[in-house]
Amino acid sequence: MTADQYAWWRQALKLAGGYRELTHDQLLLLAPSADSPESGFFRNRPFKDAPLVPVAIWRDASGNVICLQGGKEAEADRVWNYACRNPITEALYHSVLAGEPWPDEPPSVSREHNLPAKTGDLHKDLTLELAAEKETVEGFLKKPISTQEQADQAGVWAKRLAGIATKADEQFNVEKRPWLDGGNAVDDKWRDLRTDAKDLAKKLKKHGEAWLKELDRLEQERQRKAREDADRIRREAEAAEQRAADVARAAEEKAQREADTSPGLASSFAQESDQEARRLEAEAEARQLAQRAAEAAREAQARPVFAGRTGAKMSLHTYWVANITDYDALVVALKDEPEVREAIEKIAGRIARNKDAALPAGMERVPDKRAA
Repeated sequence: MTADQYAWWRQALKLAGGYRELTHDQLLLLAPSADSPESGFFRNRPFKDAPLVPVAIWRDASGNVICLQGGKEAEADRVWNYACRNPITEALYHSVLAGEPWPDEPPSVSREHNLPAKTGDLHKDLTLELAAEKETVEGFLKKPISTQEQADQAGVWAKRLAGIATKADEQFNVEKRPWLDGGNAVDDKWRDLRTDAKDLAKKLKKHGEAWLKELDRLEQERQRKAREDADRIRREAEAAEQRAADVARAAEEKAQREADTSPGLASSFAQESDQEARRLEAEAEARQLAQRAAEAAREAQARPVFAGRTGAKMSLHTYWVANITDYDALVVALKDEPEVREAIEKIAGRIARNKDAALPAGMERVPDKRAA
């Protein structure tokens, strides 16, 4: 053979950069033929989720295609479909064939941590595997990524850990399904009974709401009149108390004047008796009105409005609700509240994700590139 049978591989290797998978655009440029495997060195996954193995394809002097996969003969046509996307260097082929890891392969936890053989208990096996992975990953995370190989390892490692999560999710769903089904069956059995009883109870309370509101209106009116009566009687009691004090003071002043003029004993005694009677009458009136004022104050106190009986009462409860009188002013007043900011950020994010949406004032659409 005079032509360079490795020309296609060299071009692919140059585009891929040593061992990385060719992109869709690169494959379109190289245009590999599905029926004609090219000579070169590659890596392949023999079956889904299988480890990558090195592949060598070449043509002998007679033009026959020879293929080795993992050091063993294989059918080139069956290997080529995946291998064509993954060219590697000849040195890397021999290195991996000799037992060295792939450059983008994270450390093997089974090798570094001497993991025991699988026990058959998936939860136990995955727990041990994750614990080993976690210890190794935490060491890896302590240093920044400084090479392409490390970045590739991070991507492969993330997928490997996602695989653990996927296995755990699958078994979790398998084990939880009977409990979910049992719970759903219990829900279905009792749902109508529970909800219908609660709904009827709510309807009865709602039905009695108008009656309770009327009772509450009457009670408010009673309290208003009782307060007015209490205020009136209180003022009368205060006036009576003042009159009693005035009578007592007048008697004392008169007695003092008579003592100064030394009137007759009989006349003085009669006058004192009359003054004492007026004083006692005024004090009695004041006490009576004070007692009525206290009774009126008690009458003005609120009385509970309810229906039913102890343990089964239905009454009105006061709930404070917002009545927005100026929406724009309220938005400005609440703009620094965490809930408002969170809601605005959520709406702004939804608008930003829709590339065709017009942007409102106060925001812009910017790229945010994240590892995925």
